[in-house]
Formats: sequence, structure tokens, C-alpha cells
Amino acid sequence: MPQTVCSGTMFTSSSGFSPHLACAEPGEEEAPQEGPGPGACLADGPPITSASLDTLIHNLVPTADYYPEKAYVFTFLLSARLFIPPPELLARVCELCIKQQQLDQSPLDTAKVRKFGPKILQLLTEWTETFPSDFRDEKMVGHLKDIVHRIAPCDEAYWKTLNQVLQKLSQRLALMSQGEESILKVSLNASSISDKLVAFKTKPPHIQKDMLSICNDPYTLAQQLTHVELEHLSHIGPEEFVQAFVQKDPLDGTQPCFGDQKKKTFNLEAYVRWFNRLCYLVATEICMPAKKKQRAQVIEFFIDVARECFNIGNFNSLMAIISGMNMSPVSRLKKTWGKAKTAKFFILEHQMDPTGNFYNYRTALRGAAHRSRTANSNRERIVIPFFSLLIKDIYFLNEGCANRLPSGHVNFEKFVELARQVREFMTWKKVECPFEEDRAILHYLHTAPIFSEDGLYLASYESESPENQVEKDRWKALRSNILGKT
Repeated sequence: MPQTVCSGTMFTSSSGFSPHLACAEPGEEEAPQEGPGPGACLADGPPITSASLDTLIHNLVPTADYYPEKAYVFTFLLSARLFIPPPELLARVCELCIKQQQLDQSPLDTAKVRKFGPKILQLLTEWTETFPSDFRDEKMVGHLKDIVHRIAPCDEAYWKTLNQVLQKLSQRLALMSQGEESILKVSLNASSISDKLVAFKTKPPHIQKDMLSICNDPYTLAQQLTHVELEHLSHIGPEEFVQAFVQKDPLDGTQPCFGDQKKKTFNLEAYVRWFNRLCYLVATEICMPAKKKQRAQVIEFFIDVARECFNIGNFNSLMAIISGMNMSPVSRLKKTWGKAKTAKFFILEHQMDPTGNFYNYRTALRGAAHRSRTANSNRERIVIPFFSLLIKDIYFLNEGCANRLPSGHVNFEKFVELARQVREFMTWKKVECPFEEDRAILHYLHTAPIFSEDGLYLASYESESPENQVEKDRWKALRSNILGKT
């Protein structure tokens, strides 16, 4: 069914979540692991399951002889924003660098700085490449320039590196802005069909248009749906998964809400809206035709499209299509379904069955992920997860384990698991779509009018008469409200 961005009321505790990590029970103190040995993602020392925020920041800061592993950098930069705004974090990192390397002294220790310089530049480069949206804040760019300005007297090459980093960052931010503007434009152009135009019998023949008149090949439509999915995925940054679940810290009652949260989850929310639109588009296409035979043909067509999506590895479109076909206004069309060949549909439903926390789907997803890792072509690398379930998994990880332990330490083990899930998603979203674009089909997917829920019910009742008094009363009310008939 259509989804909304995760909230406490959206999911039930019976769904559970997939991570296998121990979470401290309320009131249970977990032994802190402090010291120089960085966390679970670092090579030296025992894995850190918890530590103070200060310790974790120290582990992020490179020195002349030390650099944190890439996995630790990603994990901490992803999760730290729950405790400290990125500009403040970068300021803390720079302060520690200045203190440890004595960058405020004159003259500088050139030999020492030349060993340290490449490492801090590497950290800044990783930060700008993985979390470029952090640098939309001018304070971030200011801190970046300041630290490079301090080490540049020891090697002029640092200026060149800084300029390259800033140039690439500027390009990434420009592409991000263009992508968001494009998504916003598509959202504004997407129209809702007038609910008065219920089925073709009330629509003038010369403006009749449906999916089958635009594309009657299931594989081609599945390819174009994959284009839409990968385009949306490409704009979602890893930080959006964390920002979507920013909540009050139970220890101090404060809410780490840094800046405009809506803007920080714009792409994630746009992707959920696309899922909902595809659900309603499928339902509209099925309910619109006046004749039972035509409706059955549309059902069979979308079953084939769903099957092709499964074969491609596009599980999000697959679930949207199944959800659209399971909406009540569609599922009640018993005569229509009786006319359609539905054996393949029930097989697909079985694959996406929520039983056992979507066990069948998760098995298929692991198979697609394995195929992707060993693939020789972009076609085989495609893995588009059922996005709302991914969000739900992360939501329950966030809800099921506290950000901080009773000791006040950061529950770092939780964020290692969070980073693992997000990092896997980031790998999948980088795949370039191997299919050729069909602009006519893409335009239809984005702009074709769709019925509202009431419009769907009215179209359904107009196609197959109500079966009981409740449906008859609703039909009468809808005809009165939408068509102005009594």
C-alpha cells in the first residue's frame, strides 16, 4: 500500500528489524570502551562498542602517524550529526589539529606538517565527497579553507589540492541543486485527474490516453521505471537516513534539530512520494476503462511489468505495482480479476509477502545483491530495494537501541550497524542505468493524471456495482459529492 515517511505510528513492533546487535536494556549499564584504540571500523585496538563523543572525535582526527580507516570515517560522520552539527564538528576537528600539530606557532615544524598535511587533506576530501550537502553551510567551507591556510606555508601543493577539492565540491553541489529542482518540477507537473472523469465513458474520445497506448511492452516499461528509480536514488545522500529520524535524546530531553529538517530529507521524501504515485497510477489505469475485458488486459499487463521489475532487481517498483493492484478499489473488481490470468501475480505476491518480516523478499534481495557484487555489466549490478522497508529497518534500529547508554557514552555499536545498512544502499545507488531512455514513457509516468482515493472508489463502483449496503451508501455519497448526482 502507499507509504509515508517513517513515523512512530507507521510501523508495528511485530515487524522487528534485521540487525543482530545487542542493545542495552533500560537501566542496564554497558561497559564503556575508551582509550586510543579506535572503534569497530578501525584496525588498531579492540572494537569500540561505546565511547564518549570527545573520544570518537579524537579518533577521527589524523596525526602525522595515524589516519582512521575509511569505514570509521563514514560511520562517525554519518552518526555524529545526531549529537553535534557538522559545522561544529569540523570546527572541533580543526581545533584539535591546530593544537596537536602546533599550527598556531611560528615557525611551523615543516617536517611534521608535511607528514600531517596529506592526511588532513584526505579526511577533508572524504568528507566533501561523501557528505557534500554538509558544505552548503558556508561555515564548513570557511573551516576547510582555514586549516589548509595554516598548513600551506609548508608546501604550496596544498593550495592546489584545496582548489581541486573546492572545484569538485562546487560541481557536486550544483548537480545536487539541479537534481532537486528537477524533482520539484516533476512533482509540480504531476497532476490529479478530475474525479468527475470517471472511466472512459465520461471522457471525450479525442483526449483518451492510457499506459497501454503509450507503452504496451512490459519489459520496456520495467526499464523506464528503473530509470525513474535510479534517478531518485542518485539524489539521496546518506545523511538523509539519519536526519529522517532525529528525535529527542531520552537522557537530556533535548532535540538535536540543526537547521531545516524538511530540506535535509527532501530527496528521501520525494522518493516516497514517487512510490505512492506509482501505486495510484497503477490503480487508476486499472479502474479507468469502462469495459471488463480492457480492465483485465491492464491487470495482466502490470503483472508482466512487475515480473520484469523482479528480474531486473527493481524491487521498489515491483512492490508499488503490487500495492496498487491490492488497493481496495482494485481488489474488489471480482469480475475483472476473474477475466484476467493471475497465476503469475500470486507468485509475485508470494515473493513480497510480509510474513516473517518479508523473509521471501529479503532472500531475493540477498540474491540480487550477490549478483551485483559479481556482475560484469551494469545490467546485472542493479539492486533497487523496497525503500519503505529499508527505512523501516533503519527506523527500528534507531528506536530499538538508544543513541546514548546510561553512562552518557555514544552507543557506537548501533551506528556501526546503521552505517553498514546505509553504505550498502550507497553502493546500489551508484549504478548507472543501462537502459535507453524513452522520454514519452517517462513523461507519462511523471505527469499522467491519477485518481484520488475517492475517485478510485467511484470508478470502481461505476465499473462493478456495489455488493452490499455499505458500498451502496458510499457509492451514492461519492456520486453526490463528486458528480453532483443523487
